[in-house]
Amino acid sequence: MKRIILEMGTGNDLYGEDYTKAACRAVDDALHHSSLILFRSMGFDYANMDVRVTIAVQEPKMVDISAVAAKLPRGNPTVQVVKGGLDMVDDVHDTRSVIATAAIEAYLDIDETQWVSRPPRG
Repeated sequence: MKRIILEMGTGNDLYGEDYTKAACRAVDDALHHSSLILFRSMGFDYANMDVRVTIAVQEPKMVDISAVAAKLPRGNPTVQVVKGGLDMVDDVHDTRSVIATAAIEAYLDIDETQWVSRPPRG
């Protein structure tokens, strides 16, 4: 499997302190930055694509992994959650805003001999 796409996104939940909502919004943000025209152009099947999602939040155990995986419209998803992201605490109102980051990697089993590599134009 070769990694063909790497896309990043951020998401937040400003008032609900919901880590899953922030993670899903980060995935949505990353997905809105990408287009998989390679599949249509080259005749690849989306069903053969593995999608690996890494979510970073301050409380990894508070993320519903199945809800995050459900945000992915194509491919075979795998989600892992790690410590990261950012919580902004409002001591005056005793609340926190949750900020999540997402990295989405797409992998495809491709035959390298079918590709021609050209040097970049100078």
